Amino acid sequence: MISKIIDKQKYKITFTNQNIFFKNRFCSIFVTYFYTDDIVNTELSLRWAKIQQMLAEQGVGACLISTNVNLYYTAGSVIGGVVYIPREGKPWFFVRRPAGLQGENWVYIRKVEQIPGILQQNNIPLPKTLMLELGEVPYMECLRYQALFNPEKMVDGTNLLRIVRSIKTDYEIEQLREGARLQTEAYKEFPSVYRTGMTDHDFTIEMERVMRLHGSLGMFRVFGSTLEAAQASVLAGDNAAAASPYDFALGGGGLHPSLPIGHSGVKLQEGMSVHVDFGGNFNGYVSDMTRTFSVGKLSQKAYDAHQVSLEIQNELMHQAKAGAVCEEMYQLSLKMVEQHGLSDCFMGIEQQAKFVGHGVGLVVNELPVLCDRNRTLLEPNMAIALEPKFIIKGVGAVGTENSYIVHETGLEKITHAPEEIIDLK
Repeated sequence: MISKIIDKQKYKITFTNQNIFFKNRFCSIFVTYFYTDDIVNTELSLRWAKIQQMLAEQGVGACLISTNVNLYYTAGSVIGGVVYIPREGKPWFFVRRPAGLQGENWVYIRKVEQIPGILQQNNIPLPKTLMLELGEVPYMECLRYQALFNPEKMVDGTNLLRIVRSIKTDYEIEQLREGARLQTEAYKEFPSVYRTGMTDHDFTIEMERVMRLHGSLGMFRVFGSTLEAAQASVLAGDNAAAASPYDFALGGGGLHPSLPIGHSGVKLQEGMSVHVDFGGNFNGYVSDMTRTFSVGKLSQKAYDAHQVSLEIQNELMHQAKAGAVCEEMYQLSLKMVEQHGLSDCFMGIEQQAKFVGHGVGLVVNELPVLCDRNRTLLEPNMAIALEPKFIIKGVGAVGTENSYIVHETGLEKITHAPEEIIDLK
């Protein structure tokens, strides 16, 4: 790995890179830089300003960030420590590990009890109202921060920070586009690694290998303490109808009760659909894409339902522009499904997911959610995934999922792998 020292406007922070990727037929070499000088001095400043605007609107003195996603969002790297962002002034970065990071307001500490004293030594008053990620931080940790800062009031910033992250900067949009491009290239290779006699597990392993060779980091993050997922959800045949405890579009029985979702070890046989849903994390930002393959010919109902999925996405590409209401986009999808007589198999059979799309970004399930009772308006530079899917008994799941950028006039599709059902035989 190669590292770079960034030294501009008092910043001198060492990071390792994740963006430049070289690949040939025999090997893969990664050479990356998390952030260039401009990113450190412009991109992170934009993010801090967005958070500080939110703090001002909420009447909050400061927020203390300690979860990995928001640490990456505000510090440019996951660190063992916390980021303190006052309503006015520059953020402070209190680090336990890794060693060797330097920069303005970057301070190494042994324990968080040192933080209030360091702030006071620098003439920074402790906030009367402190925002924490109460929806994600353990209860005992929250009590510890409360005892340290002794604020008059503590407020939850979990959802507010997600709202801030839902509007992407131009840099974040480019990261999503680049990740989607690499994901698209990987998807195009999936049929080439299929072999007759494979199980869904065998096929998943080979597709995961393709993703890694194209630069995938091999994991992605999910919001929600009870949500877990592997890199890929591959649903073959009737396993697609297996209900899952997780709040995703489709379930699958999984390989083991400890992770009951996704492929289950079934042999891929004639007449099965193979529904492939990968979160494409190549640079920290997750694009979401699903494609449907088949082993031989499927039933006509399966092809018809797949076409309806494409029609829904095409309609929403034009309707789901800036100013559109999330709930209304979901209802439009339901109306189209009902018109084609497919309501009983839309987004599941016995257990049906009650949404048609969701935000993407640093986690695969960012805000907003296109669902009932959500009057959130789409805004420019939101990034969303649309996934109208159907389950056909005796065949499996069909439909597509694509990732999009919201603009004033409609949606920009960024995942471009072929959308027809591709026969693997």
